[in-house]
Amino acid sequence: MSTAKIKTVIEEMVQPFFDEHGFELVDVEYVKEGSNWFLRIFVDKEGNIDIDECGRISEFISEKLDESDPIQEAYFLEVSSPGAERPLKKPEDVTKAVGKHVFVTTYEPVGGAKEFEGTLLSFDGEEVVIEIGKKKQSIPYTKVASARLAIVF
Repeated sequence: MSTAKIKTVIEEMVQPFFDEHGFELVDVEYVKEGSNWFLRIFVDKEGNIDIDECGRISEFISEKLDESDPIQEAYFLEVSSPGAERPLKKPEDVTKAVGKHVFVTTYEPVGGAKEFEGTLLSFDGEEVVIEIGKKKQSIPYTKVASARLAIVF
């Protein structure tokens, strides 16, 4: 089974539990690092998630995987918070990040650059507007390769 298919199956498996308990599924990764495979599930909730909740979610997912595991090879299960530099995967994530410091990369240059870091001023579903210093940069959302919250030092 492809990693994309595994990701979809896992998302469908955990979503009802997450909805019932007020958790947000931020991302699912199934990756090989060295000789080991890792199934990583990133979870958040309003007001942030704590270690006990991650443990509870991990137990639930382990039980579900014991019943019906779509993954053939051995792997490690990790459940965690997305952290301070949370990825902005969905348009709703970008909307929630308006007013925050972000880091955005694009598939192709926009205004001569492919990386942008600054304050997210607005997002209308079509265009991301970031304030970088005193300059505003508009980026078509279709050109955004990745976006995440960024920490300001």
